[in-house]
Amino acid sequence: MNENPHTDLFPPIEPYRHGFLPAQDGHSVYFEECGSLEGLPVVFLHGGPGSGCGPKHRQLFNPRSTRVVLFDQRGCGRSTSDRPLQANTTAHLIQDMERLREHLGIDRWLVVGGSWGGGLGLAYAAAHPAVCLGAVIRGVFLSRPDDLQWFFHDAGQCMPDAWELLAPHLSGTLPQDCAARICSHMLQADDADALVLARAWQSWENAVTNRSYTPTAATGLDDKSAQALLAKYRLQSHYLLNRCFFLQDGLLSQLTTLADLPLQLVHGRLDWICLPEAAWAVHRALPHSRLSLVDNAGHSPFEAPMTGVLVQAIADMVKQLQDKA
Repeated sequence: MNENPHTDLFPPIEPYRHGFLPAQDGHSVYFEECGSLEGLPVVFLHGGPGSGCGPKHRQLFNPRSTRVVLFDQRGCGRSTSDRPLQANTTAHLIQDMERLREHLGIDRWLVVGGSWGGGLGLAYAAAHPAVCLGAVIRGVFLSRPDDLQWFFHDAGQCMPDAWELLAPHLSGTLPQDCAARICSHMLQADDADALVLARAWQSWENAVTNRSYTPTAATGLDDKSAQALLAKYRLQSHYLLNRCFFLQDGLLSQLTTLADLPLQLVHGRLDWICLPEAAWAVHRALPHSRLSLVDNAGHSPFEAPMTGVLVQAIADMVKQLQDKA
């Protein structure tokens, strides 16, 4: 049974500190800190790849008991680069996290991430277990071939009307090749053609995330919005074409170093972006982990059933770690 005493996010909060890490490899990485300087250190990892942190992410954490560090990954959000795909791999992001931890004078921290951020969080913890207090992972994305085939093809079984958004871009493509077809086109096409695909991709993603589809008329985007959309999906394509730069045998094989790490997995039973089987696979690989499969919840952390369970899971982990200290 899921216990859900928290039904709301914490009130909006502004950072008490923000800035950029010293530029490296042509990237300036934005970060911010919220909550209490005396609280338990937490690092939050956004999804995507290619998205960024938003104000509502700060509200997942109790500002009285946590010192929350949020950052926009290379090429995302408020981070800047003239060549966002250059020197941009999972290994570079893990290196940025270590630079950020040292820059802020934090010895160890709790890792919290969702979707792609969940996969990145597990990869970071596996690479640097000694500096991780624990992890709370929502809607984990493992970037296996089956995960990509599901999103770019097989999920069309659930929403055949919405699937028509992507179908024209996949004519004659075998199911196992759909991800490569879409991502390659995003990276190789000129801006005008890539924007058509990016808008179809975004509409499909929104439909699967919300588990509902309402056709909307195509409307123009201003130049800034169009460029942001292209940047997001080109960066995501760069990662997905490379299986998120995980090792050849996948992320699961890297998790052996986490056998003693306190780990809470939270996954919506109705998640059509990252299937619940991914969380089950991590749980089977790490039997000491706790897994909450949330009824009536999909992929978004801001659906009411998911928000309550996620906020509670973070609060419970913080209390567990503080009591242990």
